[in-house]
Amino acid sequence: MRLGKNHFWLSLGDSDILLWAQGLAINSGMDVSIIEPDVSPLQLQGPKSGEIMKVLFGDSIKNLKYYWLKEIVLQRIPLVVSRTGWSSELGYEIYLRDGSKDNQLWEMIMQAGKNFNLKPGHTSSIRRIEGGMLSYHADADIHTNPFELGLDRLINLDSDYKFIGKEALLKIKKNGIKRKQVGIRIDCEPLQGPNSTFWPILKEGVKIGKITSAVYSPRLKKNIALAMILKEYSNIGTLVSIETSKEIFDAEIINKPFYDPNKKIVSSLK
Repeated sequence: MRLGKNHFWLSLGDSDILLWAQGLAINSGMDVSIIEPDVSPLQLQGPKSGEIMKVLFGDSIKNLKYYWLKEIVLQRIPLVVSRTGWSSELGYEIYLRDGSKDNQLWEMIMQAGKNFNLKPGHTSSIRRIEGGMLSYHADADIHTNPFELGLDRLINLDSDYKFIGKEALLKIKKNGIKRKQVGIRIDCEPLQGPNSTFWPILKEGVKIGKITSAVYSPRLKKNIALAMILKEYSNIGTLVSIETSKEIFDAEIINKPFYDPNKKIVSSLK
């Protein structure tokens, strides 16, 4: 997040970003100060999150655009509020800038959400897979590149700017990729929760890839999965087999994201 012209926050769930940033600054010769601020993130996600936010901050919060942020003081509690989240739903992230106010903020949010049946919880695997959102260590890892994930639209290799990994990405773009992430429908009874291991993808008995995240979607009434597969088998409509811990099931490669592909839900003003 960019709070000012030269003021950035890096917030993520995996890796030691502080150590990485310090190493980058030293080796690049940048004139930059790197600290870990007193900031605690909290996510408020779901179809009713906009209504709860209006109770907390008033109707003006509706004007906060998708992926924008706003600095707010709520009853003397300093916050940064952003229209972001890991849910594929309408959602907000609230960053507390004073750790001594944590209980006060929590109680205020729970009270504001009381009439909307707000409950503490964890990320919904169903919603994030429906939306095609990636989980690090599952759908992507240190051996995965953006071209395999269909994220090359976020890379600009034509500029004169140098950045870490640029030479490697230029090489990958020139040589092409051998794998590609796809969406898959698995034809079996509803899965009882997400997969806990990678499931092999087979074509005529030969392994051609792996299921990385799979779940049953009650909304779509089918089992859906994200998978990494050899590029030559990645076309929509390709029939494959999935080997789970119990048995082998038929499957088909389909379009992803599986639900709300244009992100109308998460990006619409509420």
